[in-house]
Amino acid sequence: MLTTTRRTIGGIPSSVASLSKRRVLGLALAPKFIQVVCCSSSAAENSRKLILYSKPGCCLCNGLKEKLLAAFSLSSPTDPLHNVDLQIRDITTNPEWERAYQYEIPVLAKLQTDGTEETLPRLSPRLGVEAIQRKIGEAFRQ
Repeated sequence: MLTTTRRTIGGIPSSVASLSKRRVLGLALAPKFIQVVCCSSSAAENSRKLILYSKPGCCLCNGLKEKLLAAFSLSSPTDPLHNVDLQIRDITTNPEWERAYQYEIPVLAKLQTDGTEETLPRLSPRLGVEAIQRKIGEAFRQ
């Protein structure tokens, strides 16, 4: 069964599809980042994290946010994106992030099991949702 609801994430309207075995568990707003948790009920222990470094007013960041949210909403339980948590971090709230990424945003990073971050290759703004879903999935298969 497929249901669609209208949500705003970081001021961006997005269409979020929810499958019967998949639900949006929450959207936690914190001063430094927005965390979008899209996973199954058994995902808490198997969760993997994808971080998007962004800032307000960045049109490339907004476009990538929309495409990432769509890619997550389209993923199935067998998809590599199924148990991935997306954190959207505003670089203007942390001087370290701002120094590191001010000229590079949007930046995607995969959180490793040891707590370090692996910066992923830049995605072209021209990529469609399916291509982004495939590329992020490949990064998490490694």
